[in-house]
Amino acid sequence: MLQHYLDQIDSWLARGERVAVATVVQTIGSAPQQAGAKLFVTTGGAMAGSVSGGCIEGAVFAACQEVLASGQARLLHFGVADETAWEAGLACGGTIAVFVEVLG
Repeated sequence: MLQHYLDQIDSWLARGERVAVATVVQTIGSAPQQAGAKLFVTTGGAMAGSVSGGCIEGAVFAACQEVLASGQARLLHFGVADETAWEAGLACGGTIAVFVEVLG
């Protein structure tokens, strides 16, 4: 699977795309992905990988686009109490910290 991501990133870079990488740096409680999980996003909107079961991908995608535009890395925090988890889209109820930066 890693080789697939590396091949995809090489292809994007060869086309002149800039790539942001979002990395799960911390999880507390239940989380669909563990620390080290990655999502790669290009300036053109292509994606590979995952930082959650889909519950925060949209927000992370938007943050990746902002980081690509500004060049400024960001640390994102997502989490809710278990009783409100479904409403916020975090069915796991845990807390996730995601670091977003421009690749390279």
